Parts: sequence; structure tokens; C-alpha cells
Amino acid sequence: MDPLLEVSELEQCFDVSPGFLDRLKIRNGRLSYSKSIVHAVNGVSFSVGRGEVFGLVGESGCGKSTVAKTIIKLHEPAGGRILIDGEDITEYDARRMIPVRKTVQMIFQDPYASLNPRMKVVDIVTEPMALDGAAGKADVRHRAVALLNRVGLGEEHLNRYPHQFSGGQRQRIGIARALSVEPELVIADEPVSALDVSIQAQILNLMMDLKDEFGFSCLFITHDLSVVRHISDRIGVMYLGFLVETGPSDELFLNPRHPYTRALLSAAPSVDEKLNIDSVDITGEVPSALELPSGCCFRSRCPFAFDRCLRERPLLVSRLPGRMEACHLAEDLP
Repeated sequence: MDPLLEVSELEQCFDVSPGFLDRLKIRNGRLSYSKSIVHAVNGVSFSVGRGEVFGLVGESGCGKSTVAKTIIKLHEPAGGRILIDGEDITEYDARRMIPVRKTVQMIFQDPYASLNPRMKVVDIVTEPMALDGAAGKADVRHRAVALLNRVGLGEEHLNRYPHQFSGGQRQRIGIARALSVEPELVIADEPVSALDVSIQAQILNLMMDLKDEFGFSCLFITHDLSVVRHISDRIGVMYLGFLVETGPSDELFLNPRHPYTRALLSAAPSVDEKLNIDSVDITGEVPSALELPSGCCFRSRCPFAFDRCLRERPLLVSRLPGRMEACHLAEDLP
């Protein structure tokens, strides 16, 4: 499959050190200066093909949203490469990213915070069109009305402000804004997690209908396993900033190869009798991203960990067609 998005060894870290004086420490009778660095994304590599939905899952705080925001350059990457349609955008500044944003758009997690409260809906939806150099004002307004109708809103909503809408309606406005420049890739960062359960299915079905209509690819980020299986062609599983397993959706659910993936699936409720997965109980807390553990990032919680897991960090490699996992135990799996 021809990749539209390629992410190679992506890294992201943040300096969360306190004030200058708080960083000064006395060690062995000497004054030293220390920093606190959060290692949010650690060597993540994956691709999204044309017309494909790639789901990225994992516990809260594992780095999923940071990956998304780094791809669209809301955060500058600390390492690795980002290619959009074969074009390396890793070093692009804000000016050079302007034409790229026609290709890649994002639907944010929080529909309350992602819309400008001082802008009317008509301005929110048409602003990307204006930056893209769309035709006259009348044509832009006509396109805005058509988009709003397509996401379940009407022309009467054009002159209202975001605070006049419910959460589901705001997310529909966010979807319309993302599709206003007809992007080839849409990054959806947990687009339904902030919505009521009764609304989530409506938004998901709307997004899948729009994907078929507009033909865009999608990087779909969520922590809900039932959602990601329903809409994704392939899935990647993240833990502590590392990608630990990838594979086709059905295969990964029926035959998870990494212990963390098995633990996630065995803990998730399911009515599918085919998902006969041996339960994997994990204990303890997720290690701190300030000090990554040596060896395997999951070893401190894995019931199958052995000496090699302490010494050597497993690489994400392919042992079966279409599957990849970062686990020493997978070497002995059929």
C-alpha cells in the first residue's frame, strides 16, 4: 500500500524543570544544575496508507496525542523523520507548513477548547478555505453551508458562537472545519472521548461515512478498544511512549502477541466469543517518563519478564507477515 504518512523513529521530550534556582542542587559538596526531561515519545515508527484507517491505542499518558501533535508540527520533533506524501516535513517552519496543512488536518479531543469562542461558526469553517486561497466570499459561504449540512447542522447555525452548541454539535463543527480544505489525511485525536456515550456512536458513524465520501486516510487515536476495532484497518499499541505492537485489526484482536496488548484485550469487555484470550494480569504503576526503565519498558509490570528483559530493550520487528511486536518472548511464538 502506498503510504501517505510515514513516521520514522519519532521522538519527543519536554523540559518540565522548575525555576532556575530550584534546578540547582548540591551534590558531593559541589553545586550542580539539573533538568527534568519527560520522554514522551521514544522512537515510534509507523505508516498510514492511502484510504487506510490506522488506529493508535494505549493507556492515558502513553504518548498517543503527543505523536499526533508532533506529526502536524504543533510540537517540534526532538528526533526522527515525518514524511507526508513522500515530502520530508521534519524541519519545516510555520511558513513552510502552510501548504502542508491543506493535506493534513486534525480533529481535536476537546470540542470545548478547540474552537475559538469569539468566532462565529461561519468564520471557523471558512477560515481554512480563505487561507487556502478559495474563491469569492459567496462561494466560500456556499461551501460552508454544504459542509454543515453534511455533518448534521444547518445554515441557521452559521452565525452562532461555540458556546451555543452542545458537545456533540461542537465536534461536528470541528469535523466540518477539518474537511473544509478537503485534506488527504485526517488525524482524529480521541474525537469522541469527551462526549456522552449516546453521542459517540453518531459521531463515529458520521466520520466513517465522510471517510468513504471524501476518500481521506485517517490516523485515529483512542483508548477505547471496541471503537478502534470497529473503524481501523490496522492498529498500533503504545506503552510509555514506545510502540510495542502493530498489525491488521482483526488479527491483532484474535492473536495479540505482546503481553501488554493481551492485558488490554483481556481487561476490555467484549461480546465476541471469538476473542478467547488468556487473561494477563498486570500489577504496579506505569514507570515514570522522567526516568525510563532499562531494557523492556513493560518489564516491571509483565508477569513473563525474565533476565533479558532487564538488560536489553526489544526492537519492533516483524516475525509474521503484516505483524510487528517489540517483545523477546515473541521470538518463541508460532
